[in-house]
Amino acid sequence: MLKIDNLPKKVRFSLRDKEIFPNTILSPMDGVTDAPFRRLCRVLSGDRMGLLVSEFVPTDGDAVFNPDGHKQLKFFPEERPFGVQIFGRFPDRMAYAAGRIAERYHPEFIEVNAGCPAPKVAGKGSGSGLLRDLPRLQEILHEVKKTLDAKALEIPLTLKCRIGWDDESINVMETLKIAEGEGVEMLTVHGRTRLQGYNGLANWDWIGKVAAAAKIPVIGNGDVNSVECARERINTYGVSGVSIGRGAMHNPWIFGQIADAWEGREKHVITAEEALDVFPLYYKFKIEDGATEMNAMGRMKQLAARLCKGFVAPSDDSVAMSVRQALLTCQSAAEMLDCVEKLKDGIAREMVFEPERLVNLNGAKETELKFGDQFKGR
Repeated sequence: MLKIDNLPKKVRFSLRDKEIFPNTILSPMDGVTDAPFRRLCRVLSGDRMGLLVSEFVPTDGDAVFNPDGHKQLKFFPEERPFGVQIFGRFPDRMAYAAGRIAERYHPEFIEVNAGCPAPKVAGKGSGSGLLRDLPRLQEILHEVKKTLDAKALEIPLTLKCRIGWDDESINVMETLKIAEGEGVEMLTVHGRTRLQGYNGLANWDWIGKVAAAAKIPVIGNGDVNSVECARERINTYGVSGVSIGRGAMHNPWIFGQIADAWEGREKHVITAEEALDVFPLYYKFKIEDGATEMNAMGRMKQLAARLCKGFVAPSDDSVAMSVRQALLTCQSAAEMLDCVEKLKDGIAREMVFEPERLVNLNGAKETELKFGDQFKGR
């Protein structure tokens, strides 16, 4: 059993009148965290997820925002407490979309995205592009908050941001000041710049500075891949909780593992066979969501590319890699599911599942910050 002195300083936080336990959030990832993936994580956690958030919902494309045109808004009642994240560069459109979403879906919170680094988003002035135009971000927050308050639905406004555009223009402290001034009730900080993309390691020192200065809950995001990592981040940097993205793709059990630890339960060791069992479950959720067989297979392969990096064969590392390769080369969903069963009855028996061994969630074992240049000049 976990000793009480091994618990983190914080195991829960409050979002307005809702107490959130465990103090975790599944980070929204476009093309990943749809309803089937969120359901998968929730089932594997034993229904102890903290907060779930939708994929990013665009607001710029429609002359008049129509919720029916955005599949990202679909969620299941068991996903609550659930938030919807919106992105865009026009304050009036962001506010109108927030109002329509609030009236239609009554989510537990609505979040403004000031963190997405994708060129098609940030390059057009939304997502992390807003960090180059803080007055516009302030206007967006002001208008969205005003609209939500006018609806009298008691839906909190939250914000997710990066620490800045690049290493020479880190402005997350200014972002915090604006957020608190406009009535934002929770701030999630991804500890990378927009220029950095997803390269290297997140800068948690900046996240800690924000948490120390904030009057609202600050959630830290970046490279959390285990219970031990979550505990260390909370204790060292004073955040109210952690947001986990790619770590959940490598280990969709991570939320339940954190909840077990915070409740003082004995650690559950996941076998390689148990890890392989996620694929038929994920496929089932995808089909129930209306996905085609080809789409469902694509998503299973996406998960396999990440999850199988956690397989370890004590006798031969090439054995673990062969499992990943076998799944990724399947030509149909039926073939892939059949492959899963054969692997479970065969070489998976000599493997263990250790996703926390990955220091950098891109797969590289990096120990220092390395800034990429994939966004330079864009």
